[in-house]
Amino acid sequence: MDKTALNITYSGNKLFLKYVGELNLYTIASLQKKSDKLNIENISFLEIDLRDINSLDTAAAIYINSLQSFSTNKNVKISILVNNKGIEDTISLVEEQIMKSDPLQKIKKATLINSFGRGVYNNYLGLLSFFDFLGNLFATKIHYLKSLKNIRFKEIAFEINESGIKALPIIALTSFLIGLVVAYQSAFQLKIYGANIFLVDMLGISILRELAPLITAIVIAGRSGSAFTAQIGAMKITEELDAMRTMGFDPYIFLVMPRIIALMISMPILIFVADMMGVLGGILVANLDLQITPTMFLDRFSTAVDIKHFFIGILKGPFFAFLIACIGIYRGLMVKNDTQSIGFNTTRSVVESIFAVIVCDALFSIAFTNLGI
Repeated sequence: MDKTALNITYSGNKLFLKYVGELNLYTIASLQKKSDKLNIENISFLEIDLRDINSLDTAAAIYINSLQSFSTNKNVKISILVNNKGIEDTISLVEEQIMKSDPLQKIKKATLINSFGRGVYNNYLGLLSFFDFLGNLFATKIHYLKSLKNIRFKEIAFEINESGIKALPIIALTSFLIGLVVAYQSAFQLKIYGANIFLVDMLGISILRELAPLITAIVIAGRSGSAFTAQIGAMKITEELDAMRTMGFDPYIFLVMPRIIALMISMPILIFVADMMGVLGGILVANLDLQITPTMFLDRFSTAVDIKHFFIGILKGPFFAFLIACIGIYRGLMVKNDTQSIGFNTTRSVVESIFAVIVCDALFSIAFTNLGI
């Protein structure tokens, strides 16, 4: 192969470029560096000599065409010397195709309104997709509950152990600390007015009715909801879901329903444990800081705190569990064929589950308040 070279000659207001050797994708890089440094400010005529070129490919033809376009934009007359019919045809073909092609549109920076509108529209599409998931879920649930033979008790028991029993230590510890902190902060204020005994009323109602269900749901959303997303997302990446469908198994029956039912069974139990541990934290602070004995605390608790607050907290459990499980599984099904998508959807499942739980709790509070419960 002949050595490729570019000879540059200036003559007054004329510039002569003489190419030697082969012009192709692999040789034009070094030549382009030279041609980019050309000073054509005072040049009115450019001659490109390709008579000593042995071969030229389309990449080199595009390079020659870019020189032509640049010179034309600078109002420089240009002449191309070619004595090879094949090279001339290649240059003409590339020039013809470039003229036919549409110019690249400049990417416009999205305005704030455009970004906001796109975000709202994407959220709307996501909401429709979630409703579609819920529709399939309820259709499957009706078929699932037609017969006891359809219920997969073994899988439900396994998920109760994974999402419920194994979550007991963290739920107990978190609730105990919450009860401890709330009681301690409240005791500091109540001592000022000599209303120590009212700590029992405030702590009992707040923990049983609001704090225990909410804290339990948030912990489960971060623990079990994210696990559902990661598990089903990994199964989707490894095409296990497609394999199940190919073999005639419905993923909703074998994967979705057992997890939802198991979490709806586990959540009231976890809330009950959270109630006990939260109250235990309150008893400890009341005894150490306010000199309220455990017997006095429990006596006041039984008379001041109505049983309805306990049942309201327990009642919220299945609803919170349904939201957490549905969002976690839905996000798992939304995972695409890359590992980054698992992290993205796992994060979103936790955030959306916590948000949904808080909204649901607010709706419960409004409804129960208006009903006088």
